[in-house]
Amino acid sequence: MRRIAVFLLGVWLAGAAACAAEWQWSVEIPSVVSDETGGHPRAFLWIPPDCRQVKAVMIGNHNMCEETLFENRAFRRSLSDSGLALVWVTPGWDQEWKTASGSPEAYWQMLADLARVSGYDELEQAPVVPFGHSAMATFPWNFAAWHPERTLAVVSYHGDAPRTNLTGYGRDNLEWGRTRNIDGIPGLMVVGEYEWWEARVNPALAFRMMYPASCISFLCDTGRGHFDVSDATAEYIALFLKKAMKARLPEMAGADGRSVTLKKVRPEDGWLAERWHPGQKRRAKAAPYGEYKGDPHDAFWYFDREMAEATERRYALEREKERLFLGVEQDGRLATYDGEKHVKTNLEFRPAADGITFCLKPVFTDSLRRTVVQPRVEGRSYITRICGPVAQVDDTTFVVDFYRMGTDNVRRRAEMCLVACYDGDAHHKGAVQEFTLRIPYPLVDGRRQCLLFPGIDDVVAGTDVVELRAESDCGLPVRYYVKEGPAEVESGHRLRLARIPPRAQFPVKVTVVAWQYGLPGKVQTAEPVERSFYIVKD
Repeated sequence: MRRIAVFLLGVWLAGAAACAAEWQWSVEIPSVVSDETGGHPRAFLWIPPDCRQVKAVMIGNHNMCEETLFENRAFRRSLSDSGLALVWVTPGWDQEWKTASGSPEAYWQMLADLARVSGYDELEQAPVVPFGHSAMATFPWNFAAWHPERTLAVVSYHGDAPRTNLTGYGRDNLEWGRTRNIDGIPGLMVVGEYEWWEARVNPALAFRMMYPASCISFLCDTGRGHFDVSDATAEYIALFLKKAMKARLPEMAGADGRSVTLKKVRPEDGWLAERWHPGQKRRAKAAPYGEYKGDPHDAFWYFDREMAEATERRYALEREKERLFLGVEQDGRLATYDGEKHVKTNLEFRPAADGITFCLKPVFTDSLRRTVVQPRVEGRSYITRICGPVAQVDDTTFVVDFYRMGTDNVRRRAEMCLVACYDGDAHHKGAVQEFTLRIPYPLVDGRRQCLLFPGIDDVVAGTDVVELRAESDCGLPVRYYVKEGPAEVESGHRLRLARIPPRAQFPVKVTVVAWQYGLPGKVQTAEPVERSFYIVKD
């Protein structure tokens, strides 16, 4: 057992960083107090490493898939040369966007503070792409309605139509009033095929008719569910954002750090494509706005041929294929599926002897998800992380892995959310099945444990690696995460410093947190210890 634990630890040390993504800067939001933690949220900023000028910023709060998309390597790679920065806020707040609550002022101050610490002054006035998933999916539309002059585009993910009667947060929508609208602001609504509900898409079509100058795009995320972000969908959203930036930004946007006057998009300059229908075999052909032969009341708007055809390809990929079903095996037994719950499968945490390693296996099941089956398919199913304190070691091995969210959020710190996926083949549709595990945190039985984490000296820009030397007084291996700074944990006990964006304000702060989960019933969870150092110019 000891050899197995050592081997798994070595694999984790080598592979944990593959799931990570750096956020170079962060600031606290002092004017907001979180209902989840009783403390102030923190905003994390990522700027593409080669970016000389930030042209816009995409902002998402901590719900679920916001961090999944923002840390998706395909998404970041697709946007690397666009000048789009990302901001992720944890804990999130204000799902409705009630302007009287002080949220707008907090957002503007947040951007000003991030501009100051990063050195990218234009962030303070940068156009915003509000992004939200599920319970946060209504807020992007409301943000745009109240701040059209600051909104570059809107993305509501596995989410809502503007002015929907089915808000993601489950309460009444805000009243926009007679004069408030989002005319000329491109908006994208994404809904997963396996969460399909006609009542969610119909308000979007109605909104287009009520506001003919609106530019609402729609993607049915075929073969996907409510909780996941595929690379294909991440790249589709990235393409939408690049189109929005090209259409709306003036040529020298942000160059002088002043506010930008955004150009309005005209619906008649785009294309129309028919909405997605479950089981549909024939569709009206996508076409330029004035040449569309289908029913315009049953169609959505797209920037151009490329965007419309990218949408049609997604729909054609899954059409008339056989549906498959997925489940998860734990300790050789199929986990229970409960169709009445929001998250259909909830697993017990059953770690190996090291207290943090556990194994799960994705399997195909019958349609009731009660029996494992073995369909003849090409490719394989796999499991991937959505959010929470977990990292993937290999196809079936996972470990507890705390990250910049921290351990103060009682609601979220112990919950892992993952998804079993199959991407489909020539005869079978893609399939997904989300599931959760909760870990006990903190461990309070057994021997008390403390960490000794010596201070870290400042380093000169261009340094590749920084060694980490924390120790547990119980002799257990200490693990780390990067809270902020251009660095990622590598090989478990050192930092690999990443490239710093060219206009960064020096010195650049790096904050590392050492943690040790303990051993159930034997050793208590250690109090995490935080250390900071600076990257300075030579």
